[in-house]
Amino acid sequence: MQNQKINIPNNNREVDYLVIGSGAAGSAFAWRLSSRGFNVTCLDQGGFINPSSYPTTDKNWEVLGLTDWNWDPNLRNNKADYPVNNQESPIDPLMFNAVGGSTIHWTAHTPRFHPSDFKVKSLDGKGDDWPITYYDLEKYYDLNDEMMGCAGINGDPANPERSERPMPPLPLGEDGEMMARAFDKLGWHWWPSDSYVNSVNYKGRKKCNYCGPNGFGCTRSSKSSTDFTYWPEAIKYGAKIITYARVKKILTDEKRRGIGAEYIKNGKVHTIRANNIIVACNGIGTPRLLLMSATKNHENGLGNSSGLVGKNLMFHPYALVKGYFEGDHKFYKGPLANILMSQQFYETDKSRRFIRGYSLQMIRSTGPISTALSDTEWGSNHHKMFQQSFGKTLGFSIIAEDLPEEINQVVLDEKLHDSSNLPCPKIIYKLSENSEKILSHAINTTSQVLEAAGASKIVNDPLMKKAGWHLMGTTKMGEDPETSVTNAWGKLHDFENIFIIDGSLFVTSAAVNPTPTIQALALRTADYISNRK
Repeated sequence: MQNQKINIPNNNREVDYLVIGSGAAGSAFAWRLSSRGFNVTCLDQGGFINPSSYPTTDKNWEVLGLTDWNWDPNLRNNKADYPVNNQESPIDPLMFNAVGGSTIHWTAHTPRFHPSDFKVKSLDGKGDDWPITYYDLEKYYDLNDEMMGCAGINGDPANPERSERPMPPLPLGEDGEMMARAFDKLGWHWWPSDSYVNSVNYKGRKKCNYCGPNGFGCTRSSKSSTDFTYWPEAIKYGAKIITYARVKKILTDEKRRGIGAEYIKNGKVHTIRANNIIVACNGIGTPRLLLMSATKNHENGLGNSSGLVGKNLMFHPYALVKGYFEGDHKFYKGPLANILMSQQFYETDKSRRFIRGYSLQMIRSTGPISTALSDTEWGSNHHKMFQQSFGKTLGFSIIAEDLPEEINQVVLDEKLHDSSNLPCPKIIYKLSENSEKILSHAINTTSQVLEAAGASKIVNDPLMKKAGWHLMGTTKMGEDPETSVTNAWGKLHDFENIFIIDGSLFVTSAAVNPTPTIQALALRTADYISNRK
């Protein structure tokens, strides 16, 4: 089958590179390729969001954050969303569909993987080693830090030496300094968080004004999201985005090549032809699309000769430990989570009876409505409990490393469909015994930190249900086509010109937020593709 030129909306040429998904990975890839003169078109099932519509512009921002802007697509139910069957998972997957993807909705906490994270099989005998190392990604981590705008400081003893960040770290604040003293008292590691939040004015974007609710979009553009970091640059170089385009399937020929995609826009099915196809739909959306694209000779989905498309789903199981502090505090001032973190318990210690470990990410108090809903009881004591809670809590999110297991997977649901009548994903996930041990250990150590800081009361949520922010592992990379879905560059083993560039590539999950690693992988693949031409 030969590629045929057709008319493409806003671009009457054949597409060199068709990118499906405009979030963290798709934006970085589109910028890198378009800056080198390649013809790039992106399809996204969402659209551009005007910052004037962010919930933080409204006095009811917390209500909007729990409803129209909820992290859970099942609760948010926007037109661009697709439902997810999460009935067989204790963790609900969270995502946001728009130009910029979930970077619009994130807190922009951005640590890097450790070198050990790429060698878990060699070091600990579990999972697999990545076919690449930390040092293969290092220059792309640096490039992404420059593009996104990283605030941080060198010298962290838990991580390798690295280039100086573009900006100094965000101030710890009185509350962060208090927690730092608690870690010092225990003799445990802590370090200011790396953040894609401006500590100073940077590239025309204003520095953070410490308004607090940085999980719901930033009207000042102080919190980096790819709709105003990567995409304006990519568009300047000629990249195109077709918005509100829900991809139905990837089209292939009999020569192991992708030739384009079918997508639905305004209720009609369109076809777009492309020489190369780049999939960046996240750890759930990508396997969903590959499975939906099943065809002759690929009846179980594209790229699925190994049977691993959708398998090895990894979240980061989260626990929350929170302390209450007496006094007249206002701990809600400042970014919610970009303060300090501890990696004292990150690497494997065999005496703990589990492998790998966790990070502790400090978090501040929430707003008044969230406080009323989570920290009080309705009735005669409600106001008293509110006064004891509002602005007076500090805590830690525990980010536990999740090991890959084939039983944890994404499949197509037989009954649930989206508004375009396309099958929706079903999540099958069980928390492993290793993850349970990690969380139990972490709750204990975190409680010790809060006690050392002077908390009068400590509570915990041992497994946060609404915490499936990180979606990884469902099209793992590797050298062996029988035990992996893509090669080290994200190219499907089964096809010559279809690449994956999102978190579904991950072989292991580490114990840190994945976005800088996702973007570094996307930039690395873009360079590989541009250099092979």
